[in-house]
Amino acid sequence: PATGSAACSFNQSYGGDSSFSANLVRDSLGLANDIVPDFAFGCINAISGGSVPPQGLLGLGRGPMSLISQSGALYSGVFSYCLPSFKSYYFSGSLKLGPVGQPKNIRTTPLLKSPHRPSLYYVNLTGISVGQVQVPIAPEYLAFNPNTGAGTIIDSGTVVTRFVQPIYKAIRDEFAKHVKGPFTAIGVFDTCFDATAEAEAPLITLHFEGLSMPLPMENSFLHTSAGSRACLAIAPVPNNVNAAMNVIANLQQQNHRILFDVINSRLGIAREACN
Repeated sequence: PATGSAACSFNQSYGGDSSFSANLVRDSLGLANDIVPDFAFGCINAISGGSVPPQGLLGLGRGPMSLISQSGALYSGVFSYCLPSFKSYYFSGSLKLGPVGQPKNIRTTPLLKSPHRPSLYYVNLTGISVGQVQVPIAPEYLAFNPNTGAGTIIDSGTVVTRFVQPIYKAIRDEFAKHVKGPFTAIGVFDTCFDATAEAEAPLITLHFEGLSMPLPMENSFLHTSAGSRACLAIAPVPNNVNAAMNVIANLQQQNHRILFDVINSRLGIAREACN
């Protein structure tokens, strides 16, 4: 732990609407029978906004301060998680660290890396289907550009999947051909409709290099508290520094095993009951 007057304090933004202040400290981190010596982490002093839980955050990115980076050879750069249903009363799920116990027969797609955003996990999204129709998307909106940070990332800390405007519009327009309107906007979602029409809704599939990820209905829609309206749980990216980046977020990842093999630059995705 930091001692004396030489404490290193820092402020960090998170989730777009939140921030926290903390002191940087070092200690041995115990995880079951494993010890990560001299582990550096932030000891939180204050939080503003609603995106940072009181117990804190576990960094699993590619940055030098993440658990995966600091644990070195202990976990061989391999981890996976399985996020339970948002409707799960007991928020369980699981995190597996290291290659032992990971699924063997799992479809994978390459993990890409951008020097512009070196801590993020980029993937090659090649297309999106709505029902049986692969929506028309100009290649430049899917293309990975390591120099600008444009492309598609997979992120467990973001709730809502977002696409650049042309991709989002193509998905929304094809979706509207299958589901009876009228459509209204609720918050960031502008494709909301009477929940009784949800039975007509087509399956949405994300296509990556080497694998496809069909989204179950639970991973595709959100409902109002009264249950009378359903919204397509996808939104356009906000017009900010991330305006050229697509994000596959945690709502779409629920009840899937997401496997990261950082050393071999591959990402695996498989359906799993995480509850």
